[in-house]
Amino acid sequence: MEEQHPGRPTALSRVTLSRIMTAVDVNLYGTVHGGVLMKFVDDVAGAAAARHSGGTAVTAAIDEIVFLEPVRVGDLVHAYAQINWTGSTSMEVGVKLASERWDEVSPEPLPVATAYLVFVAVDAAGNPRRVPPVLPAEDEDKRRFTEAMIRRDHRLARRAAIQKARAEHHTAAG
Repeated sequence: MEEQHPGRPTALSRVTLSRIMTAVDVNLYGTVHGGVLMKFVDDVAGAAAARHSGGTAVTAAIDEIVFLEPVRVGDLVHAYAQINWTGSTSMEVGVKLASERWDEVSPEPLPVATAYLVFVAVDAAGNPRRVPPVLPAEDEDKRRFTEAMIRRDHRLARRAAIQKARAEHHTAAG
């Protein structure tokens, strides 16, 4: 008999990581390299996925990443992640990056990037394992859950359309 997991509230999955960007993070334009920020996004998303699923979770897809503002050397960047949606073995993780400029005082950190990633929980052998359902309680969490389902539907529809086009191309070329 398969183990049933009780649901877990969205708030339980929330993770924040912070890091000061240094000269080794810079690209040729003098701002922090997008790849450095992408790794930071993946790190915080993985922590949220592991926290929610209670074990190892691996990146299955980066659904979207949007860079809003450049990040500079010396900026203190905060990465915020939470589980937005869960399936049977997969989870969508939402991530926001915000920067505190080292040379400015502002009341709020500047939003610099947002991202949505899909993680799959895996066992010691690397096989997918069940995850507890996420239980959004606050209105904002419910909105994020609904939007995550829309993104999932779009991913699945895009995949099906591409497979159909490939099959039609293969038949026409054959």
